[in-house]
Amino acid sequence: MPAAPRPHDVSTDDLRYLLAVARVGRMTSAGTLLGVDHTTVRRRIYRLEAALGARLLDRGADGWQLTAIGREVVERSSALEGLVEQVVAAASGDDAVRGTVRVAAPDGFGAMFAAPALARVRARYPGIALELVTSTRPLSLRGSGFDLAVAIGAGAGARVQSEPLTEYALRLYAAPQYLERRPPVRTLADLEGHDLVFYVDALLTVGELDLAPVLGGMRLGLGSTSVFAQVEATRAGAGIGLLHAFMGEGAPGLEPVLPGTVDFRLQFSLSMRPDSPAVDAVAIVREALHEEVAARRDELLPGG
Repeated sequence: MPAAPRPHDVSTDDLRYLLAVARVGRMTSAGTLLGVDHTTVRRRIYRLEAALGARLLDRGADGWQLTAIGREVVERSSALEGLVEQVVAAASGDDAVRGTVRVAAPDGFGAMFAAPALARVRARYPGIALELVTSTRPLSLRGSGFDLAVAIGAGAGARVQSEPLTEYALRLYAAPQYLERRPPVRTLADLEGHDLVFYVDALLTVGELDLAPVLGGMRLGLGSTSVFAQVEATRAGAGIGLLHAFMGEGAPGLEPVLPGTVDFRLQFSLSMRPDSPAVDAVAIVREALHEEVAARRDELLPGG
């Protein structure tokens, strides 16, 4: 049986260590954030688990993951970060917006849209620290290590608040040298037998991206979990790529294929952790992301 909690042994400082591990997923990285070595982080987590009489972290394939009880503890204690920021502001007489905002996004959108939006936030609000976590495969939003997360398709579930962010287009592109050595592609039927460059089927975790069966009998010739690798493989002549239009349209070394016929419309959604301690900072970043996609709608949906 788990040990009984010892409330008087629960240290708010130890909770800060748990929050850091929850945010970055690794004790070494959490130690770097807190200015200590990873053994100190491990010791503080063990002490907190002993005081609470519960296991808070499990080791996973990608680092440390919160247990169900760990998630509850983090959600209830995350306001500590906000309180610390308020104390610092009060002591310095500075009423500027402060806080740390962690944004998770797919790699293409993260690099091309989220990064410039965050750069502008940082320039205007130097008190906001920003973290951008990108994934080379569609993101699975689990745990509570993010404040805002961009995902493909619908939102992340009942535990977070989600809203539509923007539509975007997927279209076919190929390198001129590939098209020169293959029969002309004038209709969907002409795609049969051509190599497709797209996601790895076996690792595809977002149903909205299961588009290959629609493409006239094309076979997956080269799959990658990275949209940047897909673009480069297409440019190198590996096949016809089904690419984000905001990466393929007008890109050097790529030509549109059936632009008036193949135009898949998908959606990016934006999810928000409701208990984020940096409420004002999160609101500023959320607004910046919406402004970025609104200003660059023609890149996301070329031709309207």
